[in-house]
Amino acid sequence: MTYNEAVEKINSLLIFGSQPGLERIGEFIKRIGSPDKKLKFVHVAGTNGKGSTCSFISSVLTDSGYKTGLFISPFVLDFRERFMIDGKMIPPEVLADITEQLFPIAEQMKSEGKVITEFEFVFAVALMWYVREKCDIVVLETGLGGRFDATNIIDTPLVSVITSISLDHTKILGDTYAKIAFEKCGIIKPDGITVAYGSQKKDAMEVICQTAKGRNNKLVIANFDEAKIISSNISGTTFDYRLDNNDLRIKIRLLGEHQVKNAVTALCTIGILREQGCNIPDSAVLTGLESVRFPARMELLGNSPLIFLDGAHNPGGTKALSDTIDRYLSDKRKIGIVGMLADKDIENSLSVILPKFEEIITVTPNNPRKMPSKELAETVKKYCPCVMPFDDLKEAFMSALSKAGKDDVIIVFGSLYLASDMRKIILSYDKHTL
Repeated sequence: MTYNEAVEKINSLLIFGSQPGLERIGEFIKRIGSPDKKLKFVHVAGTNGKGSTCSFISSVLTDSGYKTGLFISPFVLDFRERFMIDGKMIPPEVLADITEQLFPIAEQMKSEGKVITEFEFVFAVALMWYVREKCDIVVLETGLGGRFDATNIIDTPLVSVITSISLDHTKILGDTYAKIAFEKCGIIKPDGITVAYGSQKKDAMEVICQTAKGRNNKLVIANFDEAKIISSNISGTTFDYRLDNNDLRIKIRLLGEHQVKNAVTALCTIGILREQGCNIPDSAVLTGLESVRFPARMELLGNSPLIFLDGAHNPGGTKALSDTIDRYLSDKRKIGIVGMLADKDIENSLSVILPKFEEIITVTPNNPRKMPSKELAETVKKYCPCVMPFDDLKEAFMSALSKAGKDDVIIVFGSLYLASDMRKIILSYDKHTL
């Protein structure tokens, strides 16, 4: 089986969609030899900040000398981004080999009426690779929710981490912060340790505290007041933080105050791992955090005009993006390129951020759940009257470039699926790349 054939096989499972429940994936993992039982995990759930927090933790562990697996979803640029060890993606031939090994088992289960979904299969491939490579620790990001997410078949992890909770996937996870927090807190296992992002809505934090207490977990809440910001600009943020009685001056390249909060959540997790015997020197903390780069997290792709790419697609994400704009870009004329999926909370996501833009260009993401650009434009008009819909992404970008002066800023946001396609288009124009 070739790599392309393997990806086609995996993508063919997408037609089965999301099917809540752990029985199928539990049986599938047992049939392939229970690789989860041979690994140690840091398990991360939440609405926003999961990818960044996971990347911070895994980078620090790698720089500490641990062979570290990282499982994230969705990918932005390359399908293989979902599986990493020490910052390197799974080799194409290895992905093909493991897929060839596992797919007949998935087909056998399908013949028995037990359909394995795309995400479940991808997770199984990841586990097999991490075991083959004898990973010391795997940093594991949930796909959707937590309680019934495929990743939740694992036993009590080294640490469970709950990142920022916002209103997203409300038709599946619930329409209140408390309901969504309940689903996310499904990853909190008995007699474990939980780290929680500190700036949660009151209802969400109450659920986190109650769940941790009910499952006999030590709960560590990240205190963002302990991070003293020294400097912050579009190149990153430097802040002071005391970790295990040592004062550290930390620099991160990811942009925005919310990324400092994600870094502090990761630092709390590192502190817990140290308590459990992990040898994580301060030097690895500093280099690990600073080295993290993440596509589509307020990623700077051009400088004349400034061009940023962000995956914000829900109220929490657009609020963080809005705050970042206020902090770094308030004095600039802003043009937005926005595309969203129809099943998102579009009204609440956009109302907070669109008034900050002088012009908006709406586009249609390449996804079955897409909202057509013309339909999105009708919503956008409520908050930014100067709006133009485009069906072609390249034409949309060229239009934005034609409207932007060298001192203006273009910001692409609304969907990670959109970010993936737009990033390729933006970087294809060498004169605008960094």
